[in-house]
Amino acid sequence: MNDMTQKDLRQHLASVVSENGFFESLGAQHSAVFVKGSAKGGKTLIVTFENLDDIKKDEEDRMPWGYGFVTSQGWSMLGLMAHGWTWYRDEAVFDFFDRLRDEGFYDQFDTVVFYGASMGAYAASVFSASAPKATVVLLSPQATLSRDVASWETRYRKAWKRDFSTRYAYGPEQSSAAHKVHLFYDPLASLDAMHAALFNGDNVTKYKCRFMGHRIASLWQRMGVLKQVVLGCVDDTLDVSKFYTLMRARLHNQRYQREMLDRLIKMRRPHLVRRYAQAVLNTRGGPVFRQAMRKAEAEIAAKKK
Repeated sequence: MNDMTQKDLRQHLASVVSENGFFESLGAQHSAVFVKGSAKGGKTLIVTFENLDDIKKDEEDRMPWGYGFVTSQGWSMLGLMAHGWTWYRDEAVFDFFDRLRDEGFYDQFDTVVFYGASMGAYAASVFSASAPKATVVLLSPQATLSRDVASWETRYRKAWKRDFSTRYAYGPEQSSAAHKVHLFYDPLASLDAMHAALFNGDNVTKYKCRFMGHRIASLWQRMGVLKQVVLGCVDDTLDVSKFYTLMRARLHNQRYQREMLDRLIKMRRPHLVRRYAQAVLNTRGGPVFRQAMRKAEAEIAAKKK
């Protein structure tokens, strides 16, 4: 695909939805795309948040995250896009969600779901306040990047200068009026776990995704369970027991296996490294696992001397 300018992309998105929705530029750094679903499924609205630079790389349709999946279900979709790591901290975005709320935009839907991962999860948590009783799905969210509240957050320096003290600022507070908040995070990823700890409302259900790291959604895609997790959140059938049943598929995923191995090595547990590497090698080849097993065996032998 040839490089597409931001202007070209906005024109493309506007043309795609011209007959069945709307496209709106929200200042210089953000855009919104709404697509009305089918008569049968259109009463369900999925609000997604992601990064405009990622969308430009999508050669198939250059649409917001999840567009193909959402529209295949017949659902309506409102996709918010950011050009850069903005965390959606923009008065134009705030005004947009105020307007949706004040004009009764959400009233035409029976089910409203806000979805996002990482920066998008932060946005989903705060802007869900514009649609009380919505369902909120958060993957590795940030509660805030305010230096007063989360001075321990060191990953996103580009956003530190942004104002996290005005409207739609603090995820745990803004999502407190939601019907349910489904929060997925890796408790072994310390910074993600610290953000998750700030979401402690009665409407929050936390799902521990151990050894999955920060990029949970991409791993779920490889495991083939992302669709099932999202469907469970949308139709209100997902609970902790069903979720962990779905997560059993991780045991056979190569990225998960590698991350598990790396964690065990960092823990300096050669006996566990050897056992785990051998278990993986019993099912498939893997030079990295074979090398790790040999190194672990050497460490065990050295300790016996």
